[in-house]
Amino acid sequence: MTEGPTNIEEAFVLVHGAKIHYQRAGTGRPLLLLHGLVGSAKNWRRNINFLSRDSSVYAIDHFNMGQSERVPGLNAGLEATADRLAAVMDALGLDEADISGHSHGGAVAMMFAARHPERVRRLILFAPANPFCDLGKHLIRFYQTRFGIWFARCIPVLPRMLKATALSHMYGDPTRVSPDALDGYTQGLHIPGTVDHVLQIIQRWFEDMGLLRSALAGVSAKPILLIWGDRDRAVGLNSARELQRTLPQSRLMVLPGVGHIPFEEMPDICNEAMRDWLIQPAPSESHAPGAPIRSQSVGRVTPEVRGAA
Repeated sequence: MTEGPTNIEEAFVLVHGAKIHYQRAGTGRPLLLLHGLVGSAKNWRRNINFLSRDSSVYAIDHFNMGQSERVPGLNAGLEATADRLAAVMDALGLDEADISGHSHGGAVAMMFAARHPERVRRLILFAPANPFCDLGKHLIRFYQTRFGIWFARCIPVLPRMLKATALSHMYGDPTRVSPDALDGYTQGLHIPGTVDHVLQIIQRWFEDMGLLRSALAGVSAKPILLIWGDRDRAVGLNSARELQRTLPQSRLMVLPGVGHIPFEEMPDICNEAMRDWLIQPAPSESHAPGAPIRSQSVGRVTPEVRGAA
């Protein structure tokens, strides 16, 4: 079973004059964990200890998110966010790392790999936001309207029960939502400046997805593990297959009955898949292009694992 967060260090590092919060555990090759749009380092609470057996794990709160300092007027664009991640690595003394990102954090990871390829060894992306997904475009457009902006500013004061219901829709099976899961998505929303930053990301969403589409060629040489739930209502599985075709060194792992947050919903399976991906030789060393990579010890859930189409 997944271990509890008993060996995790809470720390801050100064980056561009702002305090950036992170959680750290383990020794070995650095592994950065990047949360999604309204998440935090706490989202990885069921993964850090397991991964720390083989890696030095850093779960980072992005600027203006989680427990990191709020910086008014900060550029929320994908390219600027990726470049700030490079500055975080500099502050932590990390020249290179493996990177795992979820949703918007996955988009940041891909942009970072395109702009700073020498600093990334491998990527693990959980349902990353990508330019091939049209599933959430209507919701994005809603939050770009005057009424949508007003509603977003009301979210921090909504009853906890409503927030819990919204989170449960991100799961394939709502009964898998752990009692402490919600805090990782809501605590930071109460800090002034958080919602403003999220809205700035949303305002330029389509522009950033266009920039990411152009940047994907710069990521094509990186070994990438894509992990998706087949009940993802936020970033559709159809876009996963298109993204996989665009990234020839990628592998796609599909978890049946799982939603948008696989590493929280099925942590044991995801932890083992991440570990296996990080410790194996590069695809060029052990696999012909397109050859399948098999996950082990997946219990009763048999993921679909495919090489490039």
